[in-house]
Amino acid sequence: MPAATSSPVLPPSILEETDWLARARTHEARVRVWTDPHQARASRGEKHPVYDFLFAYYSFRPAWLRRWHPGAGVALTGDAARTFLDDPSYHETPYGVTLDPAAFPARRRDFVAWLRTLLAATRDRTPAFGCFGLHEWAMVYRQTPDEVRHNQYPLRFPPDELARIVESQPVRCSHFDAFRFFTPPARPLNKLQPTREAAPDFEQRGCLHANMDLYKWAFKLAPFTPSELVADCFELARDIRELDMRASPYDLASLGFPPVRIETTEGRAHYEQHQRAFAARSEPLRARLLAVCDQLIFAST
Repeated sequence: MPAATSSPVLPPSILEETDWLARARTHEARVRVWTDPHQARASRGEKHPVYDFLFAYYSFRPAWLRRWHPGAGVALTGDAARTFLDDPSYHETPYGVTLDPAAFPARRRDFVAWLRTLLAATRDRTPAFGCFGLHEWAMVYRQTPDEVRHNQYPLRFPPDELARIVESQPVRCSHFDAFRFFTPPARPLNKLQPTREAAPDFEQRGCLHANMDLYKWAFKLAPFTPSELVADCFELARDIRELDMRASPYDLASLGFPPVRIETTEGRAHYEQHQRAFAARSEPLRARLLAVCDQLIFAST
């Protein structure tokens, strides 16, 4: 595993019961703005092509997103803190109830080392801003209407015109989990051929999906990730998803998402402006996740 910076073991930061209960309530109120509408749609059997992705693809249950955790290095005081002891990652100390990084499953420590490598490589690589969201177009390239994923919504162009747009621009997707959904005839058009194993050699912070995935990495380290960080990453992913689908070939104006017309010079400039802003927003979140990785790695040495 990569070595974390050596430091003495310090006593945890102590949160009084009134303080951490207030933080927990604030967190739950924040995320219910996102989880309640999703659960209401699900109860009615409705699907949303933009927001459902954040729960279906990332598969972190709304109830898990709502639950608050302080993260490692924080002790919770008061009788209410004992409810956290139902989770084997917590233990009781003279300071209060706190997470025990040593309780992080040994079988997952290789994953943490891999994730740290991925996050650091993404941070250090020069960002690229020339993809213009063509991955969503490549996912419907040369498909029949029945094959299109969100075929309950119209495409903005007929199939031949859509194909012409894809073929007239350089396709340069660096993110494997987007590239793997390209249609077979679209894959050879991509200038890169990313693989899951080689993800640290491709990922870069200009990529919308690399920045959306910060949410995935945050919840995969839960409960050692502070829940406020998980929510911050979710919020970034939600905002990115809106741009992702507005720049797609789908016509979602009826849902309140006017298109970003990346088939035009003006639309591509608009897309890149947002892409750069998301890359900047991702940087402090990535740094905080790297710190969580370092905590877990240090605890295992």
